Amino acid sequence: MLDVTVIEDAEAAAVSLDPIRARLLAELAAGPASAAMLAAKVGLPRQKVNYHLKALERHGLVELAGERRKGNVTERLMRATAASYVISPLALAAVQPDPDRFRDQLSARWLLAVGARLVRDVGALITGATKARKRLATYALDGEVTFASAADRAAFIEELTQGVGALIRKYHDGNAEGGRDHRIVVAVHPTLKPEAITKPEAITKPEAIAKPEVTAAPEAIAEPEVTAEPEAIAVESTPPGQD
Repeated sequence: MLDVTVIEDAEAAAVSLDPIRARLLAELAAGPASAAMLAAKVGLPRQKVNYHLKALERHGLVELAGERRKGNVTERLMRATAASYVISPLALAAVQPDPDRFRDQLSARWLLAVGARLVRDVGALITGATKARKRLATYALDGEVTFASAADRAAFIEELTQGVGALIRKYHDGNAEGGRDHRIVVAVHPTLKPEAITKPEAITKPEAIAKPEVTAAPEAIAEPEVTAEPEAIAVESTPPGQD
């Protein structure tokens, strides 16, 4: 079972968002179970559970873990293919966010668009690397900092921007034969309170106030993007020869 997987297909996303099927996924992420076992947990007839399991299996969200005999019946034990799932913007391809449409580093919505692109690109790269049976070169840094004042936050953003920009200028070589482009994303935003995370309208994972996220992917583009909440200051630095 994977720790997390990205759902890119619109139909698979619709299947996963059904409340009953989402509940079944959660149960199967905890361990293999048969339709009869799940029926007792979710309070539905076994035939109804089987119907939902087939839909989940058809879209690769659950898989066969084994079989066992129970009386005259052979039960299929199913399990989730991942402990958790993320829906890629590709599932809504026609209306997916486009960070290149506008670039406002002080806009939380632009930060959201950048984050959505991160999910889309890394999800697609994982899919490609899995099919090619190759390891995907990525890196992420997650941290938390408490600022004493808005001035300290602004100074942090300025120093972070200058530091990342200097590293890019040092290592970027647009003329390197066989070189691989990589995208760099750095984000800063306030931390969510734990109680807010449990609400349906909230995100499912608490983030840090200062969260530099650096991702590296073979097909990505080398482009530092420093984003912040409206009350923070962010300056974008672009390496020579990069768009």
